Amino acid sequence: MALDRIQTTTGVARPEELGRTLIHEHVLVGYPGWELDAKAPKFKRAEGMARAVDQMHELQSFGVKTFVDPCPMDLGRDPVFLAELSQKSGMNIVCTTGAYFEAEGNTYMFRQMSVEDVTEIYVKEIEEGIGETGIKAGAIKIATGAPTVSAYERKMVTAAGRASKLTGVPLISHTQDGCCGHDQIDIVTGEGVDASRLVVGHSDGADDPDYHRSLADRGAFVGFDRFGISMFQPDEVRIKNILKLVEAGHLERILVSHDSIVCWLGRPLPYAQRFEDLLAALPKWRSTHIFKEILPQLKARGLSDAQVEQILVGNPRRLFSPGHG
Repeated sequence: MALDRIQTTTGVARPEELGRTLIHEHVLVGYPGWELDAKAPKFKRAEGMARAVDQMHELQSFGVKTFVDPCPMDLGRDPVFLAELSQKSGMNIVCTTGAYFEAEGNTYMFRQMSVEDVTEIYVKEIEEGIGETGIKAGAIKIATGAPTVSAYERKMVTAAGRASKLTGVPLISHTQDGCCGHDQIDIVTGEGVDASRLVVGHSDGADDPDYHRSLADRGAFVGFDRFGISMFQPDEVRIKNILKLVEAGHLERILVSHDSIVCWLGRPLPYAQRFEDLLAALPKWRSTHIFKEILPQLKARGLSDAQVEQILVGNPRRLFSPGHG
C-alpha cells in the first residue's frame, strides 16, 4: 500500500483528508461468545446505526473527520456496518485486521496456525478485503495481556509485524494495565518495522511518566486513549502525564482517544449486566469528552492551539503516512 494513501472502509483517503482524528474508538464490540448469551438484549441493527450516525455527526461538529476503529476480528468486528456508517455520516472510518489478547480473545483456531498462516490472513484482509466484503483493513490491531506477553500473543504480534512490513499499514495496540509496551516494540521492530509505525495503546493506564517517555524515546506513539474511563485512571492523571511528555519534548509522539463504544453486543460482563448501566457509571466515557472537557483543561495549563492540532491532526497523519504532518 502506498504510504500517501490511507485505506478506509469506503476507499482510500489522502493524508491531508484525515483531519482531526480519534485513533482508538469503537462502534461495535462484543466479547467472544456474546451471541450465545440468551439473556442478553438483542442487538437492533437499525437502532444501532441511527445511534452511531448521530455520534459521528456530533464528532463532526467538533471538527473530527476520521474515526479509527481498531476492533480486532474476534471482538465483534463488522466492516459492513462500519462502511454503511461511513456512507451515511460522511466520516472517514478505518477498520483493522488483527486479534485480541489471549485471556479475552477467541484463540482456538489461531493457536493451531503457524505464524506464517496468521501473517497471510492479515495481509489478505489488508490487500484483498475482509471475507467477501471487499472492505480492506487500514491498520493492524495487536494486543498483549499482563504482566507478561504469552507465547500465543508473541506469535500474533510477530505475524502483525510481518504483515505491517509487507503492506506498510501501521499497528495499533492494546496493552493491559499499562505494561508490556516495550515488548510490543521489541517484537515488531524485530520484524523490520520502524517503531514509529506503532501506537502503544492504553499507555495512560500507567501513572508513570518515565515509562511514557521511554516509549517515545524509542520512536513509538504513546496512546493516551482511555479518557473518560475513570475506573482505570482519573483523567487528571492522564492530563498531567500528557503535559509531562510535552515538557520532555515528545509532543509529536502523543495520540489521544477514549476507547469508547457506541453499541455493545451482548452484556459487558464483568463490568455490568447492561451496557446502559456501564455508561451510567462512566458518564464522561463518550467520544466527545476530549473536545468538551479535556482540551479546555490542557489549554488552560499551557498547551497552545497549534500543539492541540499537532496531537489531533499531525500525529495521526504521520502514523498512517510517514513524512506527512
